[in-house]
Amino acid sequence: MTADNGFIEQQIIEAVKGLLTGPVNDLIKNSQYTIPFIEFGDYSGDSSIVPVIGLETCERTEKERIIRVDAYSVKVSITFPETPDGEQYCYAYSGAVSRAIYDDPSLRGITNRTINTTKMYVPPKKPHCGEGWRLVITMRITVEGMGNAG
Repeated sequence: MTADNGFIEQQIIEAVKGLLTGPVNDLIKNSQYTIPFIEFGDYSGDSSIVPVIGLETCERTEKERIIRVDAYSVKVSITFPETPDGEQYCYAYSGAVSRAIYDDPSLRGITNRTINTTKMYVPPKKPHCGEGWRLVITMRITVEGMGNAG
């Protein structure tokens, strides 16, 4: 299904990217700690973090089917460089994403509702092996009126 600015799936991904690089980075910037910012592109090193965003459709409730609400699951996976502060970065970003969604659950009008469903904090499997902490946040996003046939 398409909307005015392309497929709704593309709009959702762009809205999540905007959430991460806008309000989340602003909250991180105002933190008392030095925490790398989220960027998208060919960045590497300790000064920025490039998350991976995955999108899939969710099973809809009968009510959502009747009122033509599509539901999507978005996973944001952020891997932090191996530093002593990796665990702290997980908690800082988790809090910042939660706050940003609380402040704007419609993601600038693209969605009807966005909620965090899970947060997973993954420590390195083995200390000092080059693998850092990882944060995986799952969001459930609903969009009214798109309605697939199924």
